[in-house]
Amino acid sequence: MSVKISPESISLTEELAKSLNHTSIPEYVLEYAPYVYLHRDDAYYPSDMAKHLENTYPAINFTAVEGGPNPLTLDNLNELNELGGESIFLSSTEDVVTLPKFLHGQEPDPVTYRTDNAKSCVVIVVDKGSGLIDAFYMYWYIFNEGPSAAGHRVGNHLGDWEHNMVRFQNGTPTAVWFSQHEFGFAFTYPAVQKIGKRPVSFSAKGSHANYAVAGNLDLHNTNGLIPAHVVYDRTQQGKLWDPTLSAYYYTYSTEKKEFTPAIEDTPVNYLYFEGKWGDAQFPIDKNGQEEFYGYVKWVGGPQGPWFKHLDRPDVCLPTRECVVKDRL
Repeated sequence: MSVKISPESISLTEELAKSLNHTSIPEYVLEYAPYVYLHRDDAYYPSDMAKHLENTYPAINFTAVEGGPNPLTLDNLNELNELGGESIFLSSTEDVVTLPKFLHGQEPDPVTYRTDNAKSCVVIVVDKGSGLIDAFYMYWYIFNEGPSAAGHRVGNHLGDWEHNMVRFQNGTPTAVWFSQHEFGFAFTYPAVQKIGKRPVSFSAKGSHANYAVAGNLDLHNTNGLIPAHVVYDRTQQGKLWDPTLSAYYYTYSTEKKEFTPAIEDTPVNYLYFEGKWGDAQFPIDKNGQEEFYGYVKWVGGPQGPWFKHLDRPDVCLPTRECVVKDRL
């Protein structure tokens, strides 16, 4: 792609590279990190993870969990595991159906492409042996606005983790994974669009699913249960975001199931949180909940990066056959 990166953004990238020099993060993890294009009409930007905790409380069956840490922080979020584990949901302190202001996140700076004062990305490097390295770029948005189906909004939820993964062999990028809802697509590195050496990911309006192309993308192609030509994700070359400039960096041991921060004083315990990063699915009789042909407007929030199959043997998620395409 013929896109000129601003000198201000280049300077920040150079500073970041220096700060990660002599750490556990290889240089090529930054060199080939994806850029993300956000839809220009998307009102829900990448978000600060700690800010999210300020606006939520732990709940099971819509009842507040007692005895947990207060306030919740990225350093103590994992303590909730002992109080309910995967049954815990981070529920909004304001009724999320009213779309409170904090859902909107932080718009990337138009000059630097950074989400200022908002840690909105987690980069996790996984060494799988024999020169094979997977670098996961996890993107955090406080709110997922689901796509519209025949005028009905479906799939809204609080908390939204999406990701790209770049696979390296002996330091050379070979493939890129684009997460899309429950699955996604993989492409060879030469096949994807790039700005310089860096792959480009297009984030769908509202849902933030990651695509290798801009346009209207039929969700039937990723989920055969969805009728064709009914529900679309919409992407475009809108606002440029560089997730690496507002990220935390880690390595992950699949053997020990352990995250290690690359830089001292980086929070890590939140990555072990087993619960969901948003509200539970609302009952059908809640004000604002709707059902449309078996799909509901408000669904439950997702689990975090630990549950994205960091140990996957293939580029794709292990839930389906993995096909790495060599053309867009």
